[in-house]
Amino acid sequence: MKHIVKIMTLLVAITAVWISLLQTAMIPPSYTWLLPLYLIISLGCYGLLMVGVGLMQFPTCPQEALLLQQDVIEAKEFLKHKGVDVGSD
Repeated sequence: MKHIVKIMTLLVAITAVWISLLQTAMIPPSYTWLLPLYLIISLGCYGLLMVGVGLMQFPTCPQEALLLQQDVIEAKEFLKHKGVDVGSD
């Protein structure tokens, strides 16, 4: 519930700033109407950047890979004992 309140507060603040920019003549109205579009595009670019950085820094876990392979071997042996065809290795 707290997260929703934070998001709603942020949206209300952004909307208030946008409406105040529309009311004042600080920025030309033709640019002010495009600010929400710029915000959405910049948030999309930020999201893509964060996904890219996360993929570049994705850790490799060789110990976990070995444990996973052992679990797969154990599962195949268990299924073979139960009479399930698990394919050939």
